[in-house]
Amino acid sequence: MAAADELQLIAEAKRSNHAAFRTLVERYMRQAYNIAYGYVNNHDDAADIVQESFVRVYRALPSFRGEAEFGTWLYRIVTNQSLNAVKRKSTSARREISLDDADRLPGQNPDELFRGEHRELLERALHELPTLQRAAVILRHLNGLSTRQVSGILRCSEGTVKTHLHRGLKKLKNKLEVINNS
Repeated sequence: MAAADELQLIAEAKRSNHAAFRTLVERYMRQAYNIAYGYVNNHDDAADIVQESFVRVYRALPSFRGEAEFGTWLYRIVTNQSLNAVKRKSTSARREISLDDADRLPGQNPDELFRGEHRELLERALHELPTLQRAAVILRHLNGLSTRQVSGILRCSEGTVKTHLHRGLKKLKNKLEVINNS
């Protein structure tokens, strides 16, 4: 979306133009859902998180100053809502990767991990990572955001994002190799 077009939509939405806000929602809905789903691994929960996130965006829109891109601001809200949902469910039993799944793991090509039948195993391994490492991996690799965008969402430096990415991917690789070699 052209920056001028987006700024116009934001300005109109701030003036309670519901059609303008609806356009913003339609343009960002899919990516927001993908981010939420990456955290909660449940379609209904992800849909609830996105809905609540857009309600929060609507309420906070008058205070949006444009210091960050609208998408970055929205994704930060979605990420925070997702992390809150994960914390609420943390008392539930954590899903563990079964050693019976070893024969379904992909080869050493990391791109294979993010596609098809192996995605479920990756998602299960992702949920065992520390929160910030999981967030960085989900936002950067599963949702295709830039390191700069991830740093804006997580409110940390790009160097910190790179550190979380490196450590998170290393732990993922180790978790999946242990299962693959079992």
